Amino acid sequence: MIRFKIPTGRSDIDKQDVFVAVNGKSYLIKRGEAMELPKSVVEVLENSEAQNAYALEYMEKVKNQEIKQG
Repeated sequence: MIRFKIPTGRSDIDKQDVFVAVNGKSYLIKRGEAMELPKSVVEVLENSEAQNAYALEYMEKVKNQEIKQG
């Protein structure tokens, strides 16, 4: 088990609990509270955050290219 905390955000969706399912087990994780979670659940959450960061970076890159092309 790993102690893990999902920060709360500013938007309504970033204040909601986070649902994760791994190998048929479901978890509803409260934001802003440190919890003991299985390593597999923490990996899912970390991978999700990494993908979100990559997507935001990619969207910003595309937006900047569109602005340059006019």
